[in-house]
Amino acid sequence: MSRESKPIGIFDSGIGGLTVLKEIYKQLPYESTVYLGDTARVPYGIRSPETVTRYSFENTRFLFSKEVKMIVIACNTASSVSLESVRSSVSVPVVGVIEPGAKAAAAATINKKIGVIGTEATIKSNSYAKAILNIDKDIEVFGVACPLLVPLVEEGWTEGSIAEMTAEKYLQDIKKNGIDTLVLGCTHYPLMKGILSRVMGENVNLIDSAIETAREIRAVLHDLSLLNSSGEEIIREFYVTDSPEKFKSVGERFLGEHIQHIKKIKLEMEV
Repeated sequence: MSRESKPIGIFDSGIGGLTVLKEIYKQLPYESTVYLGDTARVPYGIRSPETVTRYSFENTRFLFSKEVKMIVIACNTASSVSLESVRSSVSVPVVGVIEPGAKAAAAATINKKIGVIGTEATIKSNSYAKAILNIDKDIEVFGVACPLLVPLVEEGWTEGSIAEMTAEKYLQDIKKNGIDTLVLGCTHYPLMKGILSRVMGENVNLIDSAIETAREIRAVLHDLSLLNSSGEEIIREFYVTDSPEKFKSVGERFLGEHIQHIKKIKLEMEV
């Protein structure tokens, strides 16, 4: 297998990273992929940074066993606390979801007021604020944790009064800050774009980190001459640490297509 034809390895705590995978399918249709959902230990957003980092290394080791040419941390929480540690420990490029979203938000804002919504761990880490301020120190960043949005998305309640009222409750304070750009700092949130856009109003740009991450992946592979052009059969594999049936049923709604070649695995734990 040539370097170019090796798969891209993607991991997430569960199914949210499938929004990133969907964008990889769109923007990089000739790339093989290996997706790992750590469904036995979801959610990562309530774990300590040390625990999330340990999980990230275990996920990375599994993906390395599949001879991947790149690691994508398709989880905002893991990207927030473990990206640099993983990046410094492996010989392949590592892309997270924070930096691409931050760059897009900084480029999009006009009044230099940006909102970020995400899990408690992502918001507490201030990872988006740090990344945005590294680009432009004059930007104001306002973050709010929205923990109930993830279960709503996984239940398929991405429209309707319950979803709208929940979004309104979370976003009421951030709207008062006069932001013109909102970063969807959780990979589940793109499935609620319709409601989030209505709640925020047409003058607020929504930044979808999944789209921006796929663009970053393409740029990195291009710069390293690792884009696949071999013409070999494209492989799309899925691995989970628990409940493959549930992952398949919910994940197909995220991806918008059938999931095949899914297998339950047990991760090698750190010692």
